[in-house]
Amino acid sequence: MTNSKDAEGLAWQVGVWDRMAPVYAQEVDQRFIPVVDQVLLRAKVQPGQDVLDLGTGTGAVALRVARLVGAGKVVALDVSPEMLRVTKMRAEAAGLTNVSFKEGRAESLPVDNASTDVVLASLSLMYVIDRTSAAREVARVLRPNGRLVAAVWAGPDQCDIVKFQQTAGSFAPPPPVPGVGPGAMADTRPFLDALNASGLKARVETEALGFTFDTFESAWDVLTGVTTASLTSERREEAKAAVRAAMWPAEARGPRYFRNVTQFIVAERTN
Repeated sequence: MTNSKDAEGLAWQVGVWDRMAPVYAQEVDQRFIPVVDQVLLRAKVQPGQDVLDLGTGTGAVALRVARLVGAGKVVALDVSPEMLRVTKMRAEAAGLTNVSFKEGRAESLPVDNASTDVVLASLSLMYVIDRTSAAREVARVLRPNGRLVAAVWAGPDQCDIVKFQQTAGSFAPPPPVPGVGPGAMADTRPFLDALNASGLKARVETEALGFTFDTFESAWDVLTGVTTASLTSERREEAKAAVRAAMWPAEARGPRYFRNVTQFIVAERTN
C-alpha cells in the first residue's frame, strides 16, 4: 500500500469516527460494557501502573482504568479528534486528573520505549490499517512483564453485529483500504504471529457476549446510520431491506438480542 493510499484510508476513518462520536457516547458504549468488563478482567490492572488505551473512542475503557491505577497514568489514544474531545469532557466531569489525551495511531504510537505496563485495545484493532506495524509498536512500548489485552469480533457466522454491519456495508462502495472493519480480525492468526515475532507470547480466548436493540430501526440508526448516510435513498432502502431480511424477519418485530462471539487477544512480554 502506498503512502498516499494509507493517508487516504486514515482520513476516511477519521471522518467516520468523528461523526460516530455522539452515537458511541449515547448508544454504543452502554452496549459494549460486557466486552469492556472482559478486557479489564484479563488486563489485571494494578494501582500505580501506566496504561495505554489504544483506540479509546469516547473513553469507555480509559476512564474505568484511570480509577483502577490511582497514582498511575492512562494515555487515551485515538485517531479521531472528536472522540478524544468527548473522552476529555467525560474525564473532566468525573474529576480524573491521571488521564492524558493523544491523537495518534497504532502503527506509530506516540509513546516512549518500554514506558507502558498494559496496552488495552477494546474493539479497535479491527480498524488498524497496518496491524503488523501495530504489533511491533505494542512490543516496543511495553515494559518487561507488560501485557496487551485486545478485543475483536469473530466472523459474521458467530457475531450478529458483524453480520448486520457487513450486510449493510455490502451496498456501499468499498473503503479506501482493504482489510479493515468489524469482521477484519475474525482470523486472529496473522496478528498473533506478528505479536509472537515481536517478542510477545500471545494467545486468544473467546466469550459469547451480547446486547439488545428494541427495534430494527434503532439498530439500523446506531450500527449503520453514519456509514450508509452517503448512499442514495434507493440504495439505502435496498440495504435496509437486506439487513432486515437477514437479521429481523417478519415474525420477529420486537426486540432482538445480538449474540456476539468476542475474541480476546492476550499477549505478554516475558523479558
